[in-house]
Amino acid sequence: MVQLHPQFVIDNQKQPQAVLLTLTEWTQIVDELEELDDIRAYDQAKSVPEEILPFAQAVREIGEKYEA
Repeated sequence: MVQLHPQFVIDNQKQPQAVLLTLTEWTQIVDELEELDDIRAYDQAKSVPEEILPFAQAVREIGEKYEA
């Protein structure tokens, strides 16, 4: 879990308008969000039934895709 120490920017009515984080905290948040995106993409891919390809065929098809 990312440990945050936010600082708030407030307006004249003392209402929060923005949040300041250290660059380290921001980088940790971005890393966590990217990992969450990867997990969601994996879950979505696993939920769609697909034809199972032999490994050699999959490698060949990937190679053909990059050669084109």
